[in-house]
Amino acid sequence: MVDTVKTLGIVFDNEQKNGYCSGEIVSGHVLLDLLAVTQIKAIKITARGCAQVCWNEGPCGASSPITAPMATPSLGHCIKEEVEYFGASQTLIETTGSEDGEWVRLDAGRHELAFRFELPQRPLVSSFVGRHGKVQYGVNAVLQRPWAQDQSVNREFPVLSHIDVNSPPLLSAVSTNKEKMISWWIFTSGPVSLSVNIDRKGYCNGEMIPIYAEIENCSSRIVVPKATIYQIQTCLAKGKTRTYRQAVASVRGNHIPSGSSDTWNGKTLKIPPLPPSVLNSALIRVEYSLAVTVQIPGARKLTAELPIVIGTIPYAGLGARSASVSSQVSRYMSWLALALPEEPEAPPNYANVVTEEEFELYTPSLIQSEDLERQLGGPIFAYLQEFQFQPPPVYCEVDPHPVWVQEPPPPLGVSVTSASLPL
Repeated sequence: MVDTVKTLGIVFDNEQKNGYCSGEIVSGHVLLDLLAVTQIKAIKITARGCAQVCWNEGPCGASSPITAPMATPSLGHCIKEEVEYFGASQTLIETTGSEDGEWVRLDAGRHELAFRFELPQRPLVSSFVGRHGKVQYGVNAVLQRPWAQDQSVNREFPVLSHIDVNSPPLLSAVSTNKEKMISWWIFTSGPVSLSVNIDRKGYCNGEMIPIYAEIENCSSRIVVPKATIYQIQTCLAKGKTRTYRQAVASVRGNHIPSGSSDTWNGKTLKIPPLPPSVLNSALIRVEYSLAVTVQIPGARKLTAELPIVIGTIPYAGLGARSASVSSQVSRYMSWLALALPEEPEAPPNYANVVTEEEFELYTPSLIQSEDLERQLGGPIFAYLQEFQFQPPPVYCEVDPHPVWVQEPPPPLGVSVTSASLPL
């Protein structure tokens, strides 16, 4: 019997998307390419996200990764656990009955069946695949036909739980100090001290970590400092814990002779493309650390380790802070504009603020008015309206009426020079 199904696949509407977040829509099409007319019972699609951890514990405590085949019972037992984060399903095509003539008939050619899922609004765990655990999200399409085996296809899609490195806990500086006394048999060589500091805790892929360190070598040996970024994967299942630690980036410093010291004033270490930290899962945690080690010949190395977080929202820097301040100032100015009237009111008339007592005090009597009218040759009322309440004089820095103060004569025996005489 010739199989009439040429292609069965899944295509997402946004194939270039780096990661879906909580509450977003995952949409796409199921592609079905048929060589001839085909009877279909149903086409169903399922979306699912879960975390899985698995490792094998042998007689000697050996462990195998999650991708390795299951170990035989004689060699040990498997520790496994799974947690589902979300699940949903849709039926794209389904028959109404089970009789021979009631199957859905699809013509030969290409068929596209749309699907659409909404991720939960609650926080999700970022996608991750490690040595003993993984967090994966995907869709599975199943084609059911009469008198034929079911066919299925799977497609994974990435999910990101955003971590903003601009949050106050991730902007705080991290520092530590370590010291080690070097000795050989009963002889003491001297201490090696190490002080490390970084300006913040959160970083993103591609950023440079400036490292500030002071290494003092008071021993009799030559030491070599080195900075390394470690990824620490921790899996938990059945009350047991499995940890896997690997170096992902490093930079080496100069040799420090005996009795010398070295200072790192912002020695940079670039972060390679790494999955973000996973801190909200009960089964698997992905953490990072910056370790500065001093390798000492003939002795255990001295290590100072600082925790770091790999986020998804990059550091905004001082420019964003300045923009935030300017936006705050503009908000205050807009509030001030609302508080002020649209058109400024005119100042009150000077005559309206003069009290009745002042008016009576400076108003001439009837006899004085008659004398002034005879002298002016007209009614005094017009002149009073013009000159009664004049504005204050124009400001001038030169006093038009200076007051001379005579200085007291100098005491006896003190000569007066021309420089002390007033001009």
